[in-house]
Amino acid sequence: MTRALFLVCLLALAPSAQAQFNLRDLNINKLIDTAKNVGKATREIDEKDEIAIGHDVAARLVGAAALVNDAHTQSYVNSVGRWLALQSERPGLPWRFGVLEAPQVNAFAVPGGTIFITRGLLEKMRSEAELGGVLAHEIVHVVKKHHLKAIQKGAMAQLSADAAGAALSNVNSEARSKLVSFGTEIYSRGLDKSDELEADRLGVVIAARAGYDAYGLPSVLQTLQAMNASDSALALMFKTHPTPAERLAMLSERMQPTLDAYSGQPQLRERFIQQVKVAR
Repeated sequence: MTRALFLVCLLALAPSAQAQFNLRDLNINKLIDTAKNVGKATREIDEKDEIAIGHDVAARLVGAAALVNDAHTQSYVNSVGRWLALQSERPGLPWRFGVLEAPQVNAFAVPGGTIFITRGLLEKMRSEAELGGVLAHEIVHVVKKHHLKAIQKGAMAQLSADAAGAALSNVNSEARSKLVSFGTEIYSRGLDKSDELEADRLGVVIAARAGYDAYGLPSVLQTLQAMNASDSALALMFKTHPTPAERLAMLSERMQPTLDAYSGQPQLRERFIQQVKVAR
């Protein structure tokens, strides 16, 4: 009886003749190639590709709004930004900062270390600590790869495995163009709220490390909160970010000890006014 049951079990576990035939028909090479392509689509994007994708996205943004034609202001903003970036966990990236000729109030971080701030937002600022707070927020987006991860997620959702792999390896491919388009669309849709709030929290820390009054970013948020919510200059900022009130409440809840401990550091109001030459 025991031997009979054992034979029955063996027969049940053995593959049928039809199953064996199907296994022989499988194209193993095709399966391996497919697995490789899926790996390309889902693998961690290395720093070289991150910087290259960022350059493509930055070119699209500058194509939509040119840089402010003032070398002195551009140099000053770059100096502040690079000093802040040195306090981050990725100081070796090719950091670049630019002021866009746009009346809207906003700032953008591009994968690989390029950051833009609009003339409209710069004109609302009153000190270098405020500029430092905003740039530090954007630096965190790059350090944490917030936009890069969103771009990769969009590529995986909308491109085939072959196309996603080609987008990384071939800069002149149609897939690469679509990948960059995903990247530029993020700036009109916005990141996840958790990414923005993380950038606020860690941005305060970077600004404090750089020697600025830690209330620089909260001060800018208070300025935005006091503006008319229906102002067209604020439309994109309010669409793509949590409200200033929510961001201020989070900073008060999570970062109050840090804010208070580093509130006595310089604001550098006069230096900011002397250096920034945009219209006021």
